[in-house]
Order: sequence, then C-alpha cells, then structure tokens
Amino acid sequence: MTHNRQWILRERPQAEVTGQHLQLRSVARPIPGAGEVLVRNIYLLVPPAMRLWMNEEDSYVPAQPLGETMMGITLGVVEASDDPALPVGTYVNGMGGCQEWFTAPAAQLMPLAPHPEVPLAAYRSVLDVQGLTAWAGLHEVCRPQPGQTLVVTAAAGSVGSLVCQLGAGLGLRVVGIAGGPDKCRWLREECGIAATIDYKADDVAARLDALCPGGIDMVFENVGGPVLDLLMERLNDHARIALCGMVASYNAGGTQSANALMRLVTKAARLEGFLVRDHFHRYAEVASRLQALVLEGKLKYRIDILDGLEHLTVALDRLFHGRNLGVQLLRLSPERLA
Repeated sequence: MTHNRQWILRERPQAEVTGQHLQLRSVARPIPGAGEVLVRNIYLLVPPAMRLWMNEEDSYVPAQPLGETMMGITLGVVEASDDPALPVGTYVNGMGGCQEWFTAPAAQLMPLAPHPEVPLAAYRSVLDVQGLTAWAGLHEVCRPQPGQTLVVTAAAGSVGSLVCQLGAGLGLRVVGIAGGPDKCRWLREECGIAATIDYKADDVAARLDALCPGGIDMVFENVGGPVLDLLMERLNDHARIALCGMVASYNAGGTQSANALMRLVTKAARLEGFLVRDHFHRYAEVASRLQALVLEGKLKYRIDILDGLEHLTVALDRLFHGRNLGVQLLRLSPERLA
C-alpha cells in the first residue's frame, strides 16, 4: 500500500459540513525522515470540535488551513521507525490528521501500553482525552460535594456519560439530559444515574422542576442554547457550571438569554470554560484510575465505529444530529495486519 488517502478542507462551512467543504484525495505515502516514525492510522476520533477547527478564526488551536490535510486526532501503530524510543509495532496516540498514514518525530507522539482485556479503541476515547475532560471538568471546575445535584447535558455522549458515572460515584444526585428513549434508558439502567430528561420528547423545564426541586448545584455543559438558559434559571447560590462545549452554536446557531445569564450574578454562580490541555499533567494518573474502573465493570462506555476514511462527513452528520452512540470513531485500517 504505497498511497495515502487524506481529507483536505476545500471551503469553510458557514453551517453544517457537507461534501462541498471537504475533498478526499490520494497522495503518495509519506517516507519518514531522520528521527521520525511512519504511523499507520487505525482509529480517527470525530469530535464536535472538528467543526470549530474549520472556521476562519482560531479556536483553542490555530484555524485549519485551506487546501491542507484536515487536522485529526488518531490512534495508530508504528510501521517504520528511525527512533529507538518508538520501535515498530508500538501503538501511539497523536495528531495524525484525517488520513491513513503520517510521519512525525517520536517526541510528538504518546506511546500506549494497551491492557489485553480492554479494547484498543478505548485508548482513543474513554481512556484518553474524553476521560480526562470528564474528570477535570467535574473535579476541578464543578468541585462536587456529596448530596448535591449535578445536571449533565449531552449526557449519553462520549464525555457526558463519563461525567454522569463519575458524579454518581461521588454521591451526587445526577440528572442527565439526552436525546431519545434509548439513550435515557442506557444512562439509567447501565450508567446508574438517578434520572434523565429526553429533550426531544419531554417538557425540559417541567422535568427540571420535578427532578431538581431544590435547585441545581452543578452543571456540566456540552450544548448551550435554550436548555442552558433553563438550567441557569434554576441555579442555587454559588452554583458551578463547567463549560466543556456549546455544540448548539458550532453550526452558526444557538444563543443565550441575557436574563438567564444574569442569574450568574444574582446567585453568585460561576460559569467556567476549560480546556483539557491544561490538565495533561494529570493524564497518566487519571487514565490509570479510569482503566481500573473499566476493568472492574464500574465505568460503562459506548464507542460508535464507522469503517472507512471516506465516511468522515457521514460521521460528522451523525454527531450533530445525535445519531451516534457515545464516542464517534472512524476505523481506517485493521488493528493488526495479517
């Protein structure tokens, strides 16, 4: 296999991403230089933030340049190496791009030591940045106290579902907001949270009043828009909101009510955005803790895998319309070649 398929950003989207914005092309497979390794990508993470990267303005990373390989978070395996620190056969995480092959210096990659009883894909999802994001937002921003009420939006998603379970394990009353009866059932029956709200079918305001009669102490926010307004209107004094994302605004939609935002003042509440990169110093510690919970069956997760790099736009569409279950990955090649 001497070719390398890759997606490039051809045109910046103003709303949802379609085939007109991205182009799949085939180029020669890269050759590693001195001190570099050649990596065959196995899994490509498709997060909501990928849509932000396509905008003209910088986000928490520089804006994706037009005409160049689309940024992508990958898990792969070293197939050729000019650095003894990463021998052939080593699994690695890195910014490998939306492509099948890439080269990089060993220092830019994170070697993995997968546990034989844990699926490899978990190391590009629950045991990677999703897990660290959930842990950091809950512990460092929400600062939970047993018995308090935590509401999680996009609760069945890759980060939200972990927050729900970690919160329940800390003795919180957890209410998860998700779309559809299947997701809500999974959160209650498998993840063990107290209650759920189906934003597609329920009167969210009425359900919040019924499920949080004493108000809301913490919010782990992934969506933004009208639901966040409803949550802010029900905050307790000194409530904490961990702002992980605002998916409702990524495709040029979603606004917040000034009256709802004023509740942050009248309740002396805190709305704090955070980035997982500021917590990488805890990566090994948190990943080890989460892996132990996974092995004990105490941390449930879902990974939604589509096969083939060509399905990137399909994966993005599934993500923004709530049709994925948990982490959305693309499988680009086999975990092990025959």
